[in-house]
Amino acid sequence: MDQVRRGEEVVLSDGELEVRLVLLQPPRRILGQDAGLFDVPEDFDDPLPDAVLEAFGS
Repeated sequence: MDQVRRGEEVVLSDGELEVRLVLLQPPRRILGQDAGLFDVPEDFDDPLPDAVLEAFGS
């Protein structure tokens, strides 16, 4: 059930019958629950350096 709570799909089978356990109603997301867990750097949305763009063929 912990896997299903995390949003994973769980399949059970006895070789003949197969059942799928899924969460019918996802848990409510709480706005701001991850506040303080990470920092977004000031240059987050700056253009990528040319060397990185070239590595991706852009």
